[in-house]
Amino acid sequence: MKHKLAALLAGGAFLALTGSVLAHHSFAMFDQENPIELEGTVQDFKFTSPHTFILLQVKEQDGSTMVWNLEGASPSALSRDGWTVRTLKSGDEIKLTVEPLRSGAPGGAWTVNKVKFKDGQPIVASR
Repeated sequence: MKHKLAALLAGGAFLALTGSVLAHHSFAMFDQENPIELEGTVQDFKFTSPHTFILLQVKEQDGSTMVWNLEGASPSALSRDGWTVRTLKSGDEIKLTVEPLRSGAPGGAWTVNKVKFKDGQPIVASR
């Protein structure tokens, strides 16, 4: 009986933890059905766990600049695609497709296959 109770408690704990992990990785806050194109200047590239970020300065139609906070995959995932902490640097001009925040705030999600330099060159880690 003790073994069954221990197995039941362990299984319950596992299920409870699995739900929180899956919730953390939800992309519900991003509008995946309506991606947008952005062009701007990298203010900062944060190669940090659990997710990477690009802070991108984007010129608005009125000439002002808005900083977009763009969330990417984990550093380990980007590393598998050849990215490093030095792949992007402040001042780099890039174009990318993002899935914007549903809230309308200047932010979104990006993936490595949808980012290139402004001149059309692919972004590679061997720069």
